[in-house]
Amino acid sequence: MSFEETLRKLNEMKLFGMAGSFQEKRKSPEYKEVPPEDYLGYLVDDEYLYRKNNRLKRLLETAKLKIPQASVEEIDYRHPRSLAKNQVLGLQNVDWLESHQNVLITGPTGVGKSYLACALGQWACRSGYSVLYQRWPRLLGNLFASRGDGGYLKHLERLAKVKLLIIDDFGLNPLSESERKDFLEIVEDRYMTSATIITSQLPLKDWHTYIGEATLADAICDRLFHVAHKFELRGDTMRKKKGKD
Repeated sequence: MSFEETLRKLNEMKLFGMAGSFQEKRKSPEYKEVPPEDYLGYLVDDEYLYRKNNRLKRLLETAKLKIPQASVEEIDYRHPRSLAKNQVLGLQNVDWLESHQNVLITGPTGVGKSYLACALGQWACRSGYSVLYQRWPRLLGNLFASRGDGGYLKHLERLAKVKLLIIDDFGLNPLSESERKDFLEIVEDRYMTSATIITSQLPLKDWHTYIGEATLADAICDRLFHVAHKFELRGDTMRKKKGKD
């Protein structure tokens, strides 16, 4: 069988990683004496890596992270903000995602809450999990809009299916009655089925008061706090430091 025919069939079967590898290795003298089983192994490895990288690219694009370049390896532990490195390292595995545990990050503006949330989101994408980032006002706005176009239930279903939902800037605006109920629906759908990260300037002790209606607040806080990793950051804004750098 000719090289061109083999290449055509690889592409027809959508084995694009293997096809590209086959073309490159055919030109390299170092692969001419490689045993057939090893040669095939190299091609399969390249196809696997090609698919894995493509999946990661799709996951990151769908996640819409506010800080797409954020990574757990680049987190700054030198700035004094009560961020324990061992606590972050404890999340550099898939256990918390598989166990549907939440991560709650609080602290003043500029202390790095969004970066930490996005870094964990990127880690989840690298581990093969679907992620979606939403700022709190946009999350509520999208739910409100979905009521008007008849897609409310479908929108809730999409949020429920995401393996990791990141809600940034929770608590910026007062809640209406319908927004409290919307939030309960989201939390209830995800309880013990998916992981959620929430960042907020509000201390955890104030979340119940912010939500407002006691019965709904009890239900929401109970489900969020039940199995949660809590980061209560403190200190000055890191934006001053970045400006100096």
